[in-house]
Amino acid sequence: MLLQLSQIDVQPGQKVTLRNISWDDFEQILAELGDRRASRIAYYQGMLEIMVPLAGHESGKENIGDLVKVLLEELDIEFASLGSTTFKRQVINAGVEPDACFYIQNEAVIRGKERIDLNFDPPPDLAIEIDFTSNSEIKKNSYAALGVPELWVYNGRSLNLYVLQERQYVATEQSQVFPNLPIVEAIPRYVDRSKVEGRNVAIKAFRRWVAEYLGTKGDN
Repeated sequence: MLLQLSQIDVQPGQKVTLRNISWDDFEQILAELGDRRASRIAYYQGMLEIMVPLAGHESGKENIGDLVKVLLEELDIEFASLGSTTFKRQVINAGVEPDACFYIQNEAVIRGKERIDLNFDPPPDLAIEIDFTSNSEIKKNSYAALGVPELWVYNGRSLNLYVLQERQYVATEQSQVFPNLPIVEAIPRYVDRSKVEGRNVAIKAFRRWVAEYLGTKGDN
């Protein structure tokens, strides 16, 4: 590559888009960036996006990830949380690093694996993105190409849900992962509560709400 990563200065909360990036260039960039870094990448059909998150971005990711874990625990569903693992597949020229992701339906398939290879393994069942500025089409296209069934995008105020239909994401109000729960309303409400009352208070309150909601639904 003529352009060196050392020449690119991406400030927290900002992102840069590089065009005409080959797959070999993408692999080289991943190697140069290394595993221990703050930046996130997304690659699709020669377009590479590098983003450095703000502190609020990271806290949002952790809060929503914790709430998802509570849901899965209360529903007694096994899961694997793989954080910002790099998922890529050369044959479709796509790669992405989620803010958070979960194997749920396919948890047993990847259980115990140290490395996920999308040439043989399924993609995560749920990916979560924190996007305070603009909805990244590069990321969304990457997720769709890789076949991630459900994508959540939180913009700091509201949660937008997308489900994969015929290789494209369609906006929805109902999660396929949690079909009987009002996710769109509940998740932002308890994320906001954590900002005011603290993480532990919000998590405990959310756990009580889930148990009560499921109990109420079970009585109907």
